[in-house]
Amino acid sequence: MDASSLRTGGIRDLSVGYPRTVTAVRRMRGHGLVGRRRRECRIAFDELPPAQSAPSTPSVVLGLLGPLEVIGAASIRVPPGRQQAVLAALALAVGRVVSSDHLVDVVWAQEPPDTARTQVQICVSRLRRLLEPTGATIETQPPGYRLSLAPEALDVHRFHALVRSADRLVLEGQDLEAVTALRSAAALWRGPALSGVDSEALRAQATRLDEDRLVAQESGFEIELRLGRHARLIGEITALVEAHPLRERLRAQLMLALYRSGRQAEALEVYRAFRALLADDLGLEPGPELRELERAILTADASLRAPDPAEAGVLSTGAVSTGALSMPPTDTPTPPVGGPTAFQLPTAPADFVGRTQTLDLVRSVLLDDPTTVGIAVLLGPPGVGKSATAVQAGHLLGAEHFPDGQLYCDLRAIEDDPLSPADVLGRFLRALGVPPPAIPPDAGERGAMFRGMVADRRVLIVLDDAGSEAQVTPLLPGSPQCGVIVTSRSRLTAVPGATCLEIDVLTVPTALRLLSQTLGRERVDAEPEAALALVHATGRLPLALRIVAARLTARSHWPLAGLVNRLADERRRLDELSHGDLTLRAGMSLAHDGFDPLAARTFALLALLTGPTIPAWAAGALVDDDRPFPSDLTEPLVDVHLLDAVGVDVAGETVHRFQELVRVFALEKLAESADAPMQRAAVERFTGGWLTLLTEANARLLGGDFLQIDGGSPRWTPPQGYRERLLADPYRWFETERSALRDVVELAAAHGLVTQCWELVVRASIMLERRGYLTDLAALHACALTAVDAAGDRLGAAALVEVANSGLRDRYDTATRRALLEQALADLLELGNRTGEGLVRRQLAHLLFTTAGDDPAGHAAAVDHGEQALAAFVDRGDLGGQWRTLMLLGREAAGHGATEQGRARLAEALELAHRTGDRRAIAQVLRASAGADTADGRTDLAEEKLTAALELVRELGDPLGEAMVMRDLARVQLGRSRGAEARAALLASRDLFAELRQEAALGEVERMIAALG
Repeated sequence: MDASSLRTGGIRDLSVGYPRTVTAVRRMRGHGLVGRRRRECRIAFDELPPAQSAPSTPSVVLGLLGPLEVIGAASIRVPPGRQQAVLAALALAVGRVVSSDHLVDVVWAQEPPDTARTQVQICVSRLRRLLEPTGATIETQPPGYRLSLAPEALDVHRFHALVRSADRLVLEGQDLEAVTALRSAAALWRGPALSGVDSEALRAQATRLDEDRLVAQESGFEIELRLGRHARLIGEITALVEAHPLRERLRAQLMLALYRSGRQAEALEVYRAFRALLADDLGLEPGPELRELERAILTADASLRAPDPAEAGVLSTGAVSTGALSMPPTDTPTPPVGGPTAFQLPTAPADFVGRTQTLDLVRSVLLDDPTTVGIAVLLGPPGVGKSATAVQAGHLLGAEHFPDGQLYCDLRAIEDDPLSPADVLGRFLRALGVPPPAIPPDAGERGAMFRGMVADRRVLIVLDDAGSEAQVTPLLPGSPQCGVIVTSRSRLTAVPGATCLEIDVLTVPTALRLLSQTLGRERVDAEPEAALALVHATGRLPLALRIVAARLTARSHWPLAGLVNRLADERRRLDELSHGDLTLRAGMSLAHDGFDPLAARTFALLALLTGPTIPAWAAGALVDDDRPFPSDLTEPLVDVHLLDAVGVDVAGETVHRFQELVRVFALEKLAESADAPMQRAAVERFTGGWLTLLTEANARLLGGDFLQIDGGSPRWTPPQGYRERLLADPYRWFETERSALRDVVELAAAHGLVTQCWELVVRASIMLERRGYLTDLAALHACALTAVDAAGDRLGAAALVEVANSGLRDRYDTATRRALLEQALADLLELGNRTGEGLVRRQLAHLLFTTAGDDPAGHAAAVDHGEQALAAFVDRGDLGGQWRTLMLLGREAAGHGATEQGRARLAEALELAHRTGDRRAIAQVLRASAGADTADGRTDLAEEKLTAALELVRELGDPLGEAMVMRDLARVQLGRSRGAEARAALLASRDLFAELRQEAALGEVERMIAALG
């Protein structure tokens, strides 16, 4: 290795880099230009304006650097599989035409089906709708399609632009700005390129992008080594070496960084490990550059010395971002300002992983404002890693930004003998050199002495496990040169000037990394599925993962899968998650023991709920408390992080969720405090609350309590004011809660509440059907039907038959439907349920009209059922049932030649629909009336009604209604010889039916499209 290369930054490029750049920088240094330029800069690295690394650009719309991501007003999910592959192919060629043949190859590597091009067309059509909020469009342009989008809105384009900018900045001698650009480029990555996109044709492009990322990272390290930032690069380069063990350039950079940090032996060990790896796996030796670097380290070659800070252009007051925390520009702490210096931080955790964003926020809180004391309060549940994060931040920041001392104290808030502020101040004063006899006995005087001693010092204070603001406030310094990090499971929101930062559980990849570091990569790699199961079983809590690793390390003969089996039983999980002094239950118990009886009861009963989130009103239902602001019941749980607040509902009240292991602990408390009848009563109230909300939501949409069989199960009513806010927009409320419905139905079934079980499905069916969530409806129906059949509940069985014949009719053949309806009608007549009779008779009428054809007897039977259904609805005052039945009878009369009678009945149906205020009802009757007009040759009037109906269903967000109206509109347009408009309507209708899995309707529309030629 030549000495000049070593002086400029250490090592020559070993793969792809900036050979011309290095030459140019050397030339500028020879003329004294580089140092002068930097001395004029006087700007902290992470404060450089964006314009110095890249021009202002629009927000990223398409993300390919990681999982494929589309961003509009909110994140937009692209369904995995074909749609992701097609969009990725179009995005990689943005602005250029991608042929249909290439897209077929992208989706099907081998043996594409005969319908491949048609399926690509469907994918493109769906993508167009998905991309509408982003402004991106997909244009049809022979021989394929072109994605129209500003290249700057692609993260791939932005990445390459930043890398090119960095190359140019290095040529201009602006290394600081170049590193900013390269760090910004690295920040765009969210994982391996196109991860999750299943396409062999795109794999090579994804691999090339991943290689570009590595080259950019290596180039950035080269520049930062040149700037003298060797110590703070070691961890980052080590992680990349572990991920890419055969890259010699990274090995060389790590060796140089270690050597310059005074770790010669470790630098040589990196070389020897690499040499052994090459010899064992490939039978090769390291390259000449790496061998030369080893020789230089062994001989302490002067050319390896770190660059002079002034020569490197790093100012003693500047801060340099390393991706997690901003660091000062030198590796040598400033001497303390007089007196003893205390360095009390515990050892940094060797297995610390992740938390990059949190560490960056801590840095910002402590350093960004030089006029105030920065105070970062780390909050989170037991075992989430608050203390480890605080200590890690302390080590990363302490010696550099707070060289005059780092004070640490465990305040022991959750133990029986928490430290008082006076005790802590005494410890701190002794650490700062005050003789014990000189420490005043009064807490206030101790605080004044402490603040005076640190007034002209840069000291970091870490207060671990604080219990209250009163315990923390007396310990705060007055000097803005100092910083404070506090950890607590309580919400210390009243600490003056503090910024609270929530610590969440680890992400799955980070949790797996922690498990690999603590247990050993070989064992994790040997059982990847079991390792992933362990991550989920531990709720991704760092403490739980460390306990798992400790147990498995102590029992090297145990397979990972064996411990997974032990953790499968929720009743024993917390027993298994203990090892020596490491335990989760103790921390949670200490927090739980501070609850009053109501909070303890609320905590236990909430464990009954298994949905993705816990609605705000649920706690009130479970404990039978109807206070106007339900969140008052859960705030004590949230305050100590035994319940997470994950958002607010549409009424502005807090929505919650349990951490997985906290819920296991809550289940233990439930078993201790509530027997089976008490638990069943709580679930009955909770499901009763759901039924109340669903009933009121339907009434707001339908104009009354129409079209549903009532089982008479008990109700629980959330507070009126809250209920009014929650249901102001019924569809909006329903969309936020829909994902929880199946859990609620299963909960009712599990506790033997059969009537509530099927009533939940009946009450939810109208909105599920109107919003096109027929898959959800089918799942709920199947769950309830199992419970109903087991209980022999005839009313419930009949109600579910009616639901199935409304929203799920395409899932049954005609004979089955008729048999089910006739049996349901017999049961309802025997039970005397008049509403149910009307609903089922109307379904039978519809079925018989459909199958009667020219059979007068079949048509007469259908009319008879329809008339009896109408009479039942009139008896019950059910306007919804009346307009639906009148619409059916009117449409059939008009279709069989009784035009005037049909028109009269349809007009009556429309008048009743208007009376209910149900806009979807109005749209349905308009559609039926348009059908009668079409049959009568009045296509102009039919088109006018269908257009009005289309506007209504689109306003309502009703995809099934939109698909039906578009299909009918296409028929009318064909009758008026407007083929192009009809084709467009049919294509839109086809896509909607396909998304809703309406196979029969989809087949009909596809045949209509094929007939157009």
